[in-house]
Amino acid sequence: MGNHFSKLGFVLAALGSAIGLGHIWRFPYMTGVSGGGAFVLLFLFLSLSVGAAMFIAEMLLGQSTQKNVTEAFKELDINPKKRWKYAGIMLISGPLILTFYGTILGWVLYYLVSISFNLPSSIQESEQIFTQTLQSIGLQSVGLFSVLFITGWIVSRGIKEGIEKLNLVLMPLLFATFFGLLFYAMSMDSFSKAFHFMFDFKPKDLTSQVFTYSLGQVFFSLSIGLGINITYAAVTDKTQNLLKSTIWVVLSGILISLVAGLMIFTFVFEYGANVSQGTGLIFTSLPVVFGQMGAIGVLVSILFLLALAFAGITSTVALLEPSVMYLTERYQYSRFKVTWGLVALIFVVGVVLIFSLHKDYKDYLTFFEKSLFDWLDFASSTIIMPLGGMATFIFMGWVLKKEKLRLLSAHFLGPKLFATWYFLLKYITPLIVFSIWLSKIY
Repeated sequence: MGNHFSKLGFVLAALGSAIGLGHIWRFPYMTGVSGGGAFVLLFLFLSLSVGAAMFIAEMLLGQSTQKNVTEAFKELDINPKKRWKYAGIMLISGPLILTFYGTILGWVLYYLVSISFNLPSSIQESEQIFTQTLQSIGLQSVGLFSVLFITGWIVSRGIKEGIEKLNLVLMPLLFATFFGLLFYAMSMDSFSKAFHFMFDFKPKDLTSQVFTYSLGQVFFSLSIGLGINITYAAVTDKTQNLLKSTIWVVLSGILISLVAGLMIFTFVFEYGANVSQGTGLIFTSLPVVFGQMGAIGVLVSILFLLALAFAGITSTVALLEPSVMYLTERYQYSRFKVTWGLVALIFVVGVVLIFSLHKDYKDYLTFFEKSLFDWLDFASSTIIMPLGGMATFIFMGWVLKKEKLRLLSAHFLGPKLFATWYFLLKYITPLIVFSIWLSKIY
């Protein structure tokens, strides 16, 4: 297996994979378009129940076998034909997501080094900048290349020298930056309005769409169904307390999501921007808000985008690692060659997606009213990630014998906690995930 995470390194790596654009970019805009409180409270409930149960199941699968995703299923499969090894198909989801996730993170880098020093003064000007960014194939390709180069360099260095050292530095910096920005937001008059928007519960807002969005956010925020948690747990100590690790990761992820939401909505309300801007909340509304802050707006913009970039890079590393581990173990290729081969392939596909956003080429790369970029985003979040998550909880909850599962988890789950987790995993999780997933597909 090569090198392993230390106990702290594993928690920070799992946290790094979870805390990314999903928490800081996706959570606030999903909260905005979903009306606030109902979405937030449902997200909290699902994270602490279904999300935590699936997170433990994925980590236990990796820790108990110390194998890559495909081999982990194969080793625990009691069927002689070992058909569950095909659940390893979830390995393709990381590279697929990277093709568009890397592009979005490239936008963040561009805004960090360029737009922060020339902030727009109106929504119209900000929308024009974002439109120009989307229509610049060269600019987006450079951004994607930069993200993938940094990601490839870190992954190629391995678990200990690359991934663990990255998270030991960036995770504390990320939390320090965000709490600093939160304290600044708390000094503003609109902080109370942002607080009520996020936590005031209105039963009428509990629609099937909000349920669907909330569950999707849980999958994103805990990196479920991607093979990441299985892969990281496979290179940690077999005595690692996975319950404590889960508590740390789930609660820290919730905390950073709430901090990001409170901070962003305070800024948005303070300067009269649109909370339901959707995906453009970060790239169109916030730059105007920062611009209206005066001289301090430049500093706030830089700190915010820097924290977003930190979070994004820890996630891109996590998205690439499972496929790299599988290929190096399965075919005995060198980590260096596998990493850079995958990076090259992801870059080529990513550039095609960039073309699908351009007005001159999008008609050729649009199918059933969705661009290729949007289709990959939809397929990964709506189909691949839920299927990967379902494969894990069905395998762990229904295929493995209960006594086997109890034995594997005995070092961190007592009898009562095991009974609670097993009930959630076997009955509640499938019921919620299947119903919401079918609703989303429909």
